[in-house]
Amino acid sequence: MKTDIEIAQEAKMIPIKEVAAAYGITEDDLEFYGKYKAKITDELWEQVKDRPDGKLVLVTAINPTPAGEGKTTTTVGLGQAFAKLNKKAIIALREPSLGPCFGIKGGAAGGGYAQVVPMEDLNLHFTGDFHAITSANNLLAAMLDNHIQQGNSLGIDTRQILWKRCLDMNDRVLRNIVVGLGAKADGFVREDHFVITVASEIMAILCLAENMADLKERLGRIIVAYNYQGEPVTAADLKAVGAMAALLKDALKPNLIQTLEHTGALVHGGPFANIAHGCNSVRATRTALKLADITVTEAGFGADLGAEKFFDIKCRMAGLKPDAVVLVATVRALKYNGGVPKAELSKENLDALKKGIVNLEKHIENLQKFGVPVVVTLNSFITDTEAEYEFVKNFCEERGCEFALSKVWEKGGEGGIQLAQKVLDTLEQKESHFAPIYPDEASLTEKIETVAREIYGADGVSYSPAAAKALKKAEEMGFGNLPVCMAKTQYSLSDDQTKLGRPEHFTINVRDAYVSAGAGFVVVLTGAIMTMPGLPKTPAAEGIDVDDTGKITGLF
Repeated sequence: MKTDIEIAQEAKMIPIKEVAAAYGITEDDLEFYGKYKAKITDELWEQVKDRPDGKLVLVTAINPTPAGEGKTTTTVGLGQAFAKLNKKAIIALREPSLGPCFGIKGGAAGGGYAQVVPMEDLNLHFTGDFHAITSANNLLAAMLDNHIQQGNSLGIDTRQILWKRCLDMNDRVLRNIVVGLGAKADGFVREDHFVITVASEIMAILCLAENMADLKERLGRIIVAYNYQGEPVTAADLKAVGAMAALLKDALKPNLIQTLEHTGALVHGGPFANIAHGCNSVRATRTALKLADITVTEAGFGADLGAEKFFDIKCRMAGLKPDAVVLVATVRALKYNGGVPKAELSKENLDALKKGIVNLEKHIENLQKFGVPVVVTLNSFITDTEAEYEFVKNFCEERGCEFALSKVWEKGGEGGIQLAQKVLDTLEQKESHFAPIYPDEASLTEKIETVAREIYGADGVSYSPAAAKALKKAEEMGFGNLPVCMAKTQYSLSDDQTKLGRPEHFTINVRDAYVSAGAGFVVVLTGAIMTMPGLPKTPAAEGIDVDDTGKITGLF
């Protein structure tokens, strides 16, 4: 089998204007970035906004394991499969971050014969959206420090600066730094921090903003620090909004590319799901719903993170009503949850499968709590056995879920027809009664505890003194009605990544919280989750190269 990048590089792409034409998009509505990438103009939205929405299908997964699950691959393959069934479908995805691309996870363009292309462009600089977000974030940081240096007329307390610089790279040494060293003209000496760009509040703002006016309003609400009276100081107070918006002008427009089989893919925005809200932009999803009969989108990591935030944050804010959910698992990942080492996952082991499938069971239960019909799909591996498939199929059907085997990695759209048909049947036969899992008016601690108990399966929640103080202050400032964005490990339903399967009798430990006033949620930090990841012992970057002709190798 060829590698993902070999398959992508051998693909025969068609000009992006031809992909766009299939959705009724003219060249006048595109801003081209070469032959195979384009941004959608603001004018297109004005043309399509009054059309009825198509159906919205969310793809999510069990907790990720080293065995692999294939959520993006399934999303892409499902979109291709709908086309095989003569359905007008489009895909809405997040943009990949350079951090995991050069780290341990690799890229995020799908895999095998279910990929979006151009794969190298998407995984590297793409259309520059992340660079624009990084620049806007760091402009605000520079203006904040400059204001303090130039007399500090806002009375900013340098001990209570919240705004962090960002970089789209895993770089652990930047988590905690000291700035302002040197001469008096070099600024005040203080402790500072970096987050990865996908954890920047500006990334979340870009993905939730409806238009330029909404973007600017949200940017203005960003709380960068507190003054000596304990009052918030915002980006609007620093007069930074206009310049930040100018940097984000083009980044606000969704990007259009194609799958290997020329299905359209709107790829826009990319907040992480373990430390941010994990969904592509509202603008891209809303546009997709107007352009096609079926929109297939995804949410990051497992359903306890990505799907929960998609439902409780993105859908709540944007008024979206998902019609069905596809829950992705693999036999290998379920056996890993059952205690089988990675090296032994190729052997049939029904006992381990029975033990590990409780992780899938919990995610099924969680998704059903939101009132959305669920279709479970197994990403097929050649080492899987019929007995293992049959066990999972029966398990799902006993719990009221449709089940389908997916072979999109191996066969592209053709390998997803069974899954696509199950999703179509579900859309036709089962009504979605979607509702978020908690009301706006619940207190912040009630929201946290609802997610912890109902979604993670925790017995309760403990709060550090710093977290309790931060949550109390957030409510006193009038932010108690906001949803919560839980920052938690993706590898476990608990906040301890070593607890696989379906942990029981555990407590979620909240160590801190802060308000993302511009994004419109309260971030809740649990366990040891980091907002600036580090590189692994052997980074993927070591295997990436480019030859004299410009051909890139080693991306995956």
